[in-house]
Amino acid sequence: MFTGLIQTTGTVLSVEQREGSRRIAIAGPIGDGILLRTGDSIAVSGVCLTALDIDPYATPPRFHADLAAETVARTSLSVLAPGSTVNLELPTLAGTPLGGHVVQGHVDGTGTLLSLKPVEEHADPALADWWLTISVPSEISRYIVEKGSIAIEGISLTIARWEPGTAKGDLVHVAIIPHTYANTNLHTLKAGQPLNLEADVLIKFMEQRSLAPKFKLTLEYLIANGY
Repeated sequence: MFTGLIQTTGTVLSVEQREGSRRIAIAGPIGDGILLRTGDSIAVSGVCLTALDIDPYATPPRFHADLAAETVARTSLSVLAPGSTVNLELPTLAGTPLGGHVVQGHVDGTGTLLSLKPVEEHADPALADWWLTISVPSEISRYIVEKGSIAIEGISLTIARWEPGTAKGDLVHVAIIPHTYANTNLHTLKAGQPLNLEADVLIKFMEQRSLAPKFKLTLEYLIANGY
């Protein structure tokens, strides 16, 4: 489990296409801000991956991860190229304060970045608040709640405004503070790029409960259970 509080960013060093899978190499502060062992889970832009071939002594330090065909098809990792910036987060330790929200690292699909603009047009980018607008696919829209949580590229964010059914599709608007803009991959992204989306798992559980058959006490039930 993750919280969506990004610990650091990494840089894609290489993307290797293999038989039925794809392997990526990511440079990051391994052994410093990110302590990894082979087989550990790590969220890469919101996708839970397995760390392999970790080399903290390389220049720069790096780890590798294999992407299954399902991961490539469903996430924004499909467009990674050398030089891409990715968000990195280790799993949450038991007893750690839950500062963001419950994030599984199981991406539901991708949205499309429409715009990321400063709230004040001429503000200093280092001090500005930003307004992020993305279009959301219909299969995720039913989990969207205004003022609810969503993970975008693995970042725990609050849905500031929800506009379903516009001419541009179902739109999510999010307010981005300067710290988040500067310390995640958001400042490197361009309009039209896919963004990983993970809906709040609690809303998914609520939907599942609401669709479950209602219990009805019957004579047959009582007899079958020894009453």
